Amino acid sequence: MRPSKKMSDSRSIRENIVLPGDTNQHDTLFGGILMKYIDETAAISARRHSGRPCVTASIDGVHFHQPIPRDTIVRLTSFVCSVGRSSMEVFISITTENVRSDKIELAAVSFSTFVALGDDGKPCEVATVVADSDLEKRLQDGEKVRREARLKKRGETIALIKSLDL
Repeated sequence: MRPSKKMSDSRSIRENIVLPGDTNQHDTLFGGILMKYIDETAAISARRHSGRPCVTASIDGVHFHQPIPRDTIVRLTSFVCSVGRSSMEVFISITTENVRSDKIELAAVSFSTFVALGDDGKPCEVATVVADSDLEKRLQDGEKVRREARLKKRGETIALIKSLDL
C-alpha cells in the first residue's frame, strides 16, 4: 500500500511585484511570465509531494478572471490535489494584492500535471494525497472530469501531430 500525504504538505507560495519590465502594452503582466511562475511554483509542489525530480506533463491552461496590473503583488499558491500512479495534478491559484487599498482578488487559476522520475529517469510511484479542507475536497472530487478532458485533448493533439506534414 502506498503512503499518503496531505495536500497542504505540498503547498508552495510565490510572490512577485509586477514591475514595468514584466508588463505588456496594456500595463498588465505578460502571460508568458505568468506561465513561467506557474510552472516553477507547481513544480515545487510536485517535488515536495513526490520527493523526486519531476517533469511537466501538461498545463491545462490559465483561466483569467481579471488582469494582473503593474505595481501589484502577484501571489501564486499551489499544491498537489490528485495523483495517479506516477503523475500529480497540481492546482494553482493566482491572486493580486493592491497594497494601497489592501484589496486581494483572484486573478486566475490553473492546473498542471507532473510526473515523478526515479533514479533511472523513468516514471516512479508517488504517495496518494488526502484532502483536509472543503476546497481541497472539491478539487479532489473534480479530478475525474479534468483527467478525462486532459486525456481527450491529448488524443486530439496526438492525432494532429500524426497528420502534420512537416
